[in-house]
Amino acid sequence: MLMVKAHAKINLALGVVGKRSDGYHLLESIMLPLELHDRVEVEIIPSNYGGTFITCDDISVPTDETNLVHKAFALMKQKFNFKQEFRIHIHKIIPLSAGLGGGSADAAAVINALNRILKLNLSRENLIDIAYQIGADVPFCLFNRPAYVTGIGEKLEEIKCHDRYYVLLAKPKEGLSTRQIFNDYDTMQIDKKVDMKELKAALQKGDDQDIAGNMINALEEPAFIRMPSVQKIKEKLVELGFTKVLMTGSGTCVVCLSKDLKALQKAESEISSLAYFTKITETLS
Repeated sequence: MLMVKAHAKINLALGVVGKRSDGYHLLESIMLPLELHDRVEVEIIPSNYGGTFITCDDISVPTDETNLVHKAFALMKQKFNFKQEFRIHIHKIIPLSAGLGGGSADAAAVINALNRILKLNLSRENLIDIAYQIGADVPFCLFNRPAYVTGIGEKLEEIKCHDRYYVLLAKPKEGLSTRQIFNDYDTMQIDKKVDMKELKAALQKGDDQDIAGNMINALEEPAFIRMPSVQKIKEKLVELGFTKVLMTGSGTCVVCLSKDLKALQKAESEISSLAYFTKITETLS
């Protein structure tokens, strides 16, 4: 059996720069991996077991064809035509519908696990080609390194960050539909731009002021309208004096970065009445 860590991600900045003819939005983002992770167990089982089994210890997580792990396995089997059957178990820690890439991380873990177990020796380009067919965040989750991400998630430029941060995660109970948020974005004609070059340089230098000034998510406004509780969490953290605060992805998790662990622990207790889920983790080294 092979156990793979499936790390959560956060967006420090997220912009929409266009839309393809097939409806996919073209994005640019700077993403960081977190220590917070699911665990995915992958092992070969005898063929007489009746096929591959995907299970999860969180009963709210579907394990049918809607699960990205199922999609990742099916695509790998179709592409490489292997005969082995597997038991795949997801030990779920990353909250659902948060913008933390939990499903994408699990799918990436399965791709990496099958590559190792079956000795496919896939190149970086081969792995990315498979991953982006499953979801926009899956290519990033293959490697878990800070990166500038463009296209529909398939173009990755790694970034060396000067510092590590403690990260407070806080979200309401409810989630948001990614498709709905993008539809809302399209109708609202939002024009939020971030200087990705400036943010990359700030991360490389460890310039907290410039990092904070360039943490912009173009999807925040439609998400805040759909779910004002997300906005309230962000506003409370800013009120408490934090500057590096942003909703990640299409929501609904708000992330707050700081080098002061005690301050984040105090803030966690301050926002407990606003957030259903809170967790303090770190950016991945």
